[in-house]
Amino acid sequence: MPVNLDPSLYLKNQSSERTPSTNLGKDEFLKILMAQLQNQDPSNPMDDKQFISQMAQFSSLEQTMNMAKSIDSLVESQMISPVIKYSHMIGKEVSYRAVDEETGEKGEEISSQVVSVSQHEGWAVLELKNGDKIYADAAIQVSDPTEEVEEEG
Repeated sequence: MPVNLDPSLYLKNQSSERTPSTNLGKDEFLKILMAQLQNQDPSNPMDDKQFISQMAQFSSLEQTMNMAKSIDSLVESQMISPVIKYSHMIGKEVSYRAVDEETGEKGEEISSQVVSVSQHEGWAVLELKNGDKIYADAAIQVSDPTEEVEEEG
């Protein structure tokens, strides 16, 4: 029974164009190191110290790349955290409308200072000096109580 091979896998059908890249990653570093080992002069092999130095450089490169990935993921996770996103509101005065829990009707406008920020089911919750807790998007107005309000006169 003859076996049919996919013609796209033949070497003559493979792209012979090389796309140069300015980035050298760990894969390229390993390829260079392997090429050095395979093509070394048997009568004058690579110096042990030089080989160990290159392996140390490779290890350092890999650790640096892993650390960069970890920092990127840390920054990304911090950017989406509602607590971090709304932490600048601590100390600010917020105005909001009280909601009657039984009827669901909005009542009078209340103002209080934000003392902390937490999250509940992915939403930022502002904990206020008066004991209330409101979702950040329920705030009608945000002001800085340390700034003096100029009176019109």
